[in-house]
Amino acid sequence: MQAKINIDILRVTHLRGPNIWTYRPVIEAWVDIGELENHPSNTIPGFYERLTTLLPGLIEHECSPGVRGGFLQRLQEGTWAAHILEHVCLEMQNMAGMRTGFGKARSTSTPGIYKIAFRTRHEAVGRAALAAGRELLLSAIQDTPFDLAKTVEDLTEMVDDLCLGPSTAHIVDAATARRIPNIRLTSGNLVQLGYGKAQRRIWTAETDQTSAIAEEIASDKDLTKALLKSCGVPVPEGDLVRNADAAWESAQEVGVPVVLKPYDGNHGRGVSLDLRTETDVRAAYDLAFRKGDGSAVIVEKYIPGNEHRLLIVGKKMVAAAAGESLWIACDGIHNIDQLADLQINIDPRRGTGEDFPLNALVPSQSGEIILELERAGLKPESVPEAGRKVLIQRNGNVQFDVTDQVHPSIAAAAALAARVVGLDIAGVDMVMEDVTKPLSSQLGAVIEVNASPGLLAHIKPSNGHGQPVGRAIIDHLFSEGNDGRIPIVGITGTLHTGRIARLVAWLVHISGKHVGLACSEGLYLDGRQIDAADCAHWDAGQRVLINRSVQAAVFENPGTVILGEGLPYDKCTVGVVTDVNWHEGLKHYDILDDEQNYKVARTQVDVVLPSGTAVLNADDHQAVEMAELCDGKVIFYGLNADQPAIAAHREAGERVVVLQGDAIVLAQGAQIAARLPLSSLNPSKASKPEMVMAAVAAAWALNIPVELISAGLRTFESAPKKTPY
Repeated sequence: MQAKINIDILRVTHLRGPNIWTYRPVIEAWVDIGELENHPSNTIPGFYERLTTLLPGLIEHECSPGVRGGFLQRLQEGTWAAHILEHVCLEMQNMAGMRTGFGKARSTSTPGIYKIAFRTRHEAVGRAALAAGRELLLSAIQDTPFDLAKTVEDLTEMVDDLCLGPSTAHIVDAATARRIPNIRLTSGNLVQLGYGKAQRRIWTAETDQTSAIAEEIASDKDLTKALLKSCGVPVPEGDLVRNADAAWESAQEVGVPVVLKPYDGNHGRGVSLDLRTETDVRAAYDLAFRKGDGSAVIVEKYIPGNEHRLLIVGKKMVAAAAGESLWIACDGIHNIDQLADLQINIDPRRGTGEDFPLNALVPSQSGEIILELERAGLKPESVPEAGRKVLIQRNGNVQFDVTDQVHPSIAAAAALAARVVGLDIAGVDMVMEDVTKPLSSQLGAVIEVNASPGLLAHIKPSNGHGQPVGRAIIDHLFSEGNDGRIPIVGITGTLHTGRIARLVAWLVHISGKHVGLACSEGLYLDGRQIDAADCAHWDAGQRVLINRSVQAAVFENPGTVILGEGLPYDKCTVGVVTDVNWHEGLKHYDILDDEQNYKVARTQVDVVLPSGTAVLNADDHQAVEMAELCDGKVIFYGLNADQPAIAAHREAGERVVVLQGDAIVLAQGAQIAARLPLSSLNPSKASKPEMVMAAVAAAWALNIPVELISAGLRTFESAPKKTPY
């Protein structure tokens, strides 16, 4: 039996949008567990102990019992390898720092072959977790070695390289909390929040409101200081110099101690503090010159006190952190580099990746620290006598949250500094002795205004809870009640769905909106065909949603797209289901009848917003059953006005679109809203009244006036107009 045990991964698909499993992206895998179909987990000696030893975090998986340890309960009772693999993949992603929780496993029509789905935040990481999970599971079953540490290390590296950085992810999570959709536009941290014309864009702590001119000003420290001074913001006295002789001359003029820094620097690079001698000033000039662009260096009066970083979003301060100088206690045994590792870099918040709010310190690789040590007569390889304390860094250690302690006058000065420079999001560095006292009562000053400020010091401070800076940025970009959405219509089924999509898009267009359409008849903008190929797929849908001119969007969503890619949007305003008819193309996905296809088609209804509407064909009993699944309203349409579902719906005061005699009738309860005579339509549309009724119901759900709907039906042309380029 051991020789026959294997788990074959037959097919792997990344479902990038809402799908039959869940609303979020998942990896779907078809796995053949072979002989393991006859060996559930409780029949494999020692398997439970080996697996839980490898992955102790599995105790947190609730699974179907819905309680902590629920999955372990299933393991002990007996469950199959495909189900176990799903949980292993989730846990390995969790161990790699990518938190996920959703997973399911289902049998197929072929014994021993299962579909599994598990949540992932990046396709490549999900695929790697699947491959690694298979190997781990087989090793636990067969009692063979498995290098878990190396596997998790590799996955963690993938997560760090491929997933959103922690600051960007924090902002995106805040957007999700406000139900604002997002699209990652690059492999980096450029993210679109919202759809079409309602969208905004962020790049970590920069937004599409961040001025390029303001960024240039912020990078020119001398210009920044001049502007701030002219507006009454306190800044240190100083000069711009271009050689070491001028630096020492300036230091004598403003009076030592002084600070030297690159005129275009940021994040504390090349900054030397509390310089008192000509030797120190000249050495600091060389450092600042190297760290900057090599054109100039700023010399300014040293302001005593602690460094503070105040985060400004919009017109107000939303977070503040204080810094401290770093010292090491010498033991007479270890050198400076070694002491930094033993006393400073052991802090779990220090590291080399962007997940760490503080950088790891290697004195021998830092010009600033080397200069500081030289002032104390030391080098990184020095072994100072036991009991001596050595200062190795004066700034760059902003890590203590003081948001609630900042005096209003200090917050106001920082906010003014950001506005003077012109930044909508800024990190304002200030030096002061006491952040709780008025600025006028102490010798405090703004020393830098930074574009694209780091957020981690505020998200993960060394004390207390982090500040909700992501929420502040989202509130800055989107006013209350604005969810970044545009009207979206999704259509699924097999009955003229492409033509219905085009007709709906036309009706929306003549109501005055710029409309994007992706359907089997092509890609359209405002009735003009941009691409004649079949565009009823995820990529074409994304092209529509990232277009800044689009004010409304319409999508045709065949069942094969829902099964193979997922919907191109997270939620829609109107979801249309024309029918639940099975067709041959669904066999590829092991969907073999109408009953199974129901789960596919209902995806379109599942994503209707609570403020939206499902448009359902009352002549299809399975479509009628979906009404109870809709979070919003429902409009039934049908050829038979006396159909029970339609009659009950009208009796409840709801809206219907029906064929009565020679007219399409729009009714709400007992009231007739409009009659559209078939004779007013051209023959091609009049011969397909169910197609027209679906489109009319969708337009009505969007609150398009019936007069415009009628005009749109008369003016719609089946032959597309191609864009002349």
